[in-house]
Amino acid sequence: MSEPRKETKLVPVPATNYVPERDVDKPPILEARNLGIDFGGLTALEGFNLAISPTEIVGLIGPNGAGKTTVFNLLSKVYQPTRGTILLNGNDTMGMSTVQVNRAGVARTFQNIRLFSNLSVEDNVKLGLHNHIKYGMFSGVLRLPNYWKQEKQANERVRELLSIFNMEHMVHDRAGALPYGAQRRLEIIRALATAPKLLLLDEPAAGMNPSETGELMENIVKVRDTFGVAVMLIEHDMNLVMGICEGICVLNFGKIIAKGTPSEIQNNPVVIEAYLGRQKEDG
Repeated sequence: MSEPRKETKLVPVPATNYVPERDVDKPPILEARNLGIDFGGLTALEGFNLAISPTEIVGLIGPNGAGKTTVFNLLSKVYQPTRGTILLNGNDTMGMSTVQVNRAGVARTFQNIRLFSNLSVEDNVKLGLHNHIKYGMFSGVLRLPNYWKQEKQANERVRELLSIFNMEHMVHDRAGALPYGAQRRLEIIRALATAPKLLLLDEPAAGMNPSETGELMENIVKVRDTFGVAVMLIEHDMNLVMGICEGICVLNFGKIIAKGTPSEIQNNPVVIEAYLGRQKEDG
């Protein structure tokens, strides 16, 4: 039997929320201030304020339709906000495209796996290395020495990343032929290949069995510790959320209704009513 996980001590920072004590002297890697977005006159998100510290694992939970994926789409610039500011490493991301914000340090996975199914595992991960490949078109076409140097470095990096998840033996396998859990891990590896400062995971445990989910939990913590990145995840599996998240933010109808540690969220009556369902009266 493993010992119960020791809950991380959270300390207050100005305006937005609490962060892990180990990061209290570090500026947030990402900060959302009064974020909001409207679609055709309908407000989908309003007054969203959140700071994420450099090595924090954060959970974003709430009922279906609460606005969780909308938040991810705003942070990764799939959508541009109607109101508010998103700071990445202290820099305003206003007007940035998805490619630009990825280069600046935000990577994400999706609820529905988006791999290139007919490409190999190796080639899928290499696509994530595009920010770091330095040779030009002529070097690539003419196969000049710099091309082979960069290719060698890319191949080594691919295997290094795959080894984190014990997948290096799958390097030449077709991505679409992998088991479901391995496809989920590959998508995370491809995101890590972009060398992010913040990794956004959209329902990473969707479709996984309990054994795969347990392995995923260990891998997420391993990713944080190995790469020194912040992780924010949307997830409906409460065992996963309560097991690895240090801070949790709860959305309902596009607004934050609670923030806190796992134990605080589990015992918050507003969350219990809105997310877990109204408690039955005794009798």
